[in-house]
This record gives sequence, C-alpha cells and structure tokens, in this order.
Amino acid sequence: MKKKSFGYGKWGYIFCMPFFIAFLIFSLYPMLYTAFIGFTDLQGIGKTTFRFLAEDPFANYKAILSSATFQTALGNTFKIWICNFIPQLFLALLLTAWFTETRYKVWGAGIFKVLFYMPNIITAATIAILFNALFGYPMGPVNDVLTSLGILSEPYNFLVKKGAGQAIVIFIQTWMWYGYTMIILTSGVLGISPEIFEAAEVDGANGWQKFWLITIPNIKTILLFTLVTSLIGGLNMFDIPKLFLLGGPDNATLTTSVFIYNQAFSGSYLYNRASAASMIMLVIITAISAIMFYMLRDKDEEALKKERKRQERLYRKKMKGERV
Repeated sequence: MKKKSFGYGKWGYIFCMPFFIAFLIFSLYPMLYTAFIGFTDLQGIGKTTFRFLAEDPFANYKAILSSATFQTALGNTFKIWICNFIPQLFLALLLTAWFTETRYKVWGAGIFKVLFYMPNIITAATIAILFNALFGYPMGPVNDVLTSLGILSEPYNFLVKKGAGQAIVIFIQTWMWYGYTMIILTSGVLGISPEIFEAAEVDGANGWQKFWLITIPNIKTILLFTLVTSLIGGLNMFDIPKLFLLGGPDNATLTTSVFIYNQAFSGSYLYNRASAASMIMLVIITAISAIMFYMLRDKDEEALKKERKRQERLYRKKMKGERV
C-alpha cells in the first residue's frame, strides 16, 4: 500500500494568505480605485458627483500638470529631497567608514549608533513642535543665541522667510534620516568578507583606498536600495512640511503630498484632481527608479548572463544539428 503523502507546500500558501489578503484590500484595491477616480469628476462630501469623463478622460491630468501650484510643489519636492539626500548620504558614508574601520575600534560605537539613529524614531509631530519652539519669534533659543553672539542685531523671523523655511525642512529631513542610512550601509559593509580587506592591507592599501576601491564597489546594491528608498520617501514627503509650516511660507515648503492632501481634504474635496496628481507622482517615481536601476546595474554580471545565454543557444543549435 502506498503511504498517503502529506502536502507540506499548502501550508506555505496558507501562511502567506493573510499578507495577500491585506495587500489586496488595503494596497492594491485603493491604488486601482485611485487610478479610476482620476478619470472621473468625483468631488465633494455633501453633494458627491461621480461621472466618467467620456469627452476628455485626461482632463484632470491636464489640469494638474498645468497648475502653477502643482509645478511649484513638484519643484519644492525635488529640491528638498536632493538637498537633504546628498549631505545625508555623505554623513552616512563617513560614519560607516568610521565604525567599520578594522585598524581600530571606536569606543562606545553601539551608543553612538543608537544616538545617531534616535531622530528617526521620534514622531514627526514631536519634531515639528520642537523646531517651532527652537526657531520661535521674537523669543526662541536660536534667536537668543544668535543675538547674544552678535550675529543678529535683532530677532529674525525664520518661519516667514521662504529660504529659511526650506533650509530648516532640509536640515530636519537630513537629521532624521542620516542615522537610518548609516545603519543600512554599515550592515552592507559588515557583509563584505574580511579576507578582502586583509589582502588589501597586505598589498599596502590605506584606509582611503580600501574604502573607495573595495567598500564602495561591494555595497553598490545597498547604495541602490538606499537611493531608491530615499527617492520614494523623499518624493512622498508629507509629515514635516505639513506639520511644521503647513507648506508655507508662500508655498516654499509645499510638497506634492501636501498638495494632494490639500486637494482632497482641505476644503476643496477634489478627489478627482488629487487622484490624478497621485498617479502622476507614481509614474514619476517609477520612471526615475527604473533609470536608477539601469544606471547602477552590475555590468559585469549582465555581460556574464549574456555570454551564458549565447553559449546555451550555441549548444542547443549544436544538439539540434546532431539530431538531424
């Protein structure tokens, strides 16, 4: 008699089902519904209209792309993201090189890592309140220090100046996320075989050469992950610009996410326009991410795959010819 086999494979599907169900209900369906709303005239909460735009289905998209406010928000979003990501990555790489140097051990490295990562786990509302208090006008710690040192002759209202508002938001984003980036890069460096660094030391390589010629090439995948996740998070920036300055002053810190929120929930209730703006941002993020993946791809591995496929094709042709 044959023993009845037990299907272990089905348990994997059973354990995965909660994730797929949650994804379908809370992610995929809202995304598809949002895409559909962008082609309708759905708006309002009291008197809601819902009609597919048969004459010009892309009317909402055209209205968003031609909106001066959206263009300002898109420019602010890219500016704030680029200006905070560059120093964030520089600090993260510097600290990673410091913590992973094999020639000496940093005293209290664990404590430093916790302190550097700490801003990332503080809620955005808390940080917004903190910086509102720090840059308060006319009385605030920053103004008090600058006037006491003679840098300012009188208190300066940072929160109503466009340049100052953007600079503060950029600083906050850098301060919040450089610790997270450092942890990710450090984990990537620790995954490199120590034998490679030992061989480099035997050959006389210094710390700078090891970092640029060994560490950076070996963490290219981690850098790509950091860049793409930072891009996604940066172009969806919402909490600090919204909670700290409400997108002001004069739309200086207005990001696309804040713009979408204002379209949908801040009095306008233009769900159709907000959905169209969301889909536009999805396309932009997807396109830039694809470009990044292409530019930072492993060219040697890709060449090896092409060569392997070429050899397989030649082998199949040879085998086919022998059969004939």
